[in-house]
Amino acid sequence: MSPVTPDRPSRPGGVSADDRPVDRAASARRVPAPRAGGSPRGRAPLPVAAGVAACWAALTSYLPVAIVLGLVQLGTDSTTLTGTLRTALAGWLLGHGVPLRTESGPLGLAPLALTVLALWRLTRAGVHVSRAIGARDTRSPRRALLAAAAVGIAYALLGALAAVLVGTGGPEVSLIRAGATFAVVGTLAALVGAVRITAVTRLLVAGLPGPVRDGVRTGLVAGLLLLGAGAGAAGLAVATGGGDAADMIGAYRTGVAGQAGITLVSVAYAPNAAVWSTSYLLGPGFAVGTDTAVRTSEVSVGALPAVPLLAGLPRGPVDGFGALLLAVPVLAGMVAGWLLARRVARLAGPERAAGRWAQLLAPAALAGPVAGVVLGAAAAVSGGPLGAGRLAQVGPVGWQVGAVAAGVIAAGALLGAAATRVLTRRPAQ
Repeated sequence: MSPVTPDRPSRPGGVSADDRPVDRAASARRVPAPRAGGSPRGRAPLPVAAGVAACWAALTSYLPVAIVLGLVQLGTDSTTLTGTLRTALAGWLLGHGVPLRTESGPLGLAPLALTVLALWRLTRAGVHVSRAIGARDTRSPRRALLAAAAVGIAYALLGALAAVLVGTGGPEVSLIRAGATFAVVGTLAALVGAVRITAVTRLLVAGLPGPVRDGVRTGLVAGLLLLGAGAGAAGLAVATGGGDAADMIGAYRTGVAGQAGITLVSVAYAPNAAVWSTSYLLGPGFAVGTDTAVRTSEVSVGALPAVPLLAGLPRGPVDGFGALLLAVPVLAGMVAGWLLARRVARLAGPERAAGRWAQLLAPAALAGPVAGVVLGAAAAVSGGPLGAGRLAQVGPVGWQVGAVAAGVIAAGALLGAAATRVLTRRPAQ
């Protein structure tokens, strides 16, 4: 009688391993793991996915505009539902940077809060379309571009349709301008989401040299810090002039709902005020009409419209402790440089201390141009005309803000990074 080992159980005589009965239920439960690109049966046609995603992005960014403008026009007797929806469409187009031609002149001051909302929804549209066509984690630039282009085309058609509807009984809108603007905005915003969900960003980041990655990161941090400081300064100015703002809102005889709508419209332009305040801190300042200037060294404005957001405008040039505001941009650059130095020191380690200066100063210098591009672009899109009269020029000049920001942030980042490197350097053993 032969022993039976535990790992080789005995089988009935004449029955081989291949002749054993098969558990078909267990075999049916064995489902092969899906591939990284997703199952072909779960993919949606690209035109369908792009159309649905673009329509959803448009709807979710249009509804807030319709609600706010509905509140504003609630107290007027001549308001109709069709007119309110058409006016909301005009505001929606304006939020995407499409100018309107009214009886008083061109209207091109876009509410940046609506712009940010639309860009976010389009970014999510790029994510959803990339998933729908099975491009998630494929690291395929071609699929990312394909998904973004499909969203851009669908969004351009929606923009052209909105321009036609607005032009039937409201301000004039260029059909070609609306379609082209929506195509560019939709494609670029969707591309941000598509490259992220397809993991193309990993390829892009991995292909950049280390100093370039650190410089871009530091420049973005400095730009965001400065925009945050500008937003805080603008909020403080509006809060200080809160009495004037309340009087301006009360002057509109539209009832409680209408005044709430006017307040929400002012909130929609709050990011514009934050960018203008940032330009004020940097030095170039901004204009609230032709031949006007609002700078730390000069405040020259004429009669202003009764807009609550303008209640926080400074009365004159800064003096006394107000001059400390001039140091805010440099401090933002120094903080970004300090964060850069800490990160470089943590990644390099003490054994590579000798070569750390080159790794530190190059990204700090690059942070200036990066921040300048970001802040200059923000300044350029934050302004626009409010008619053909005295308010034909409102907002800062983009290239001036970008040039000053590049120099100030670069100097602050270099100073902060170098000071951190010197003060935290360990003595030689």
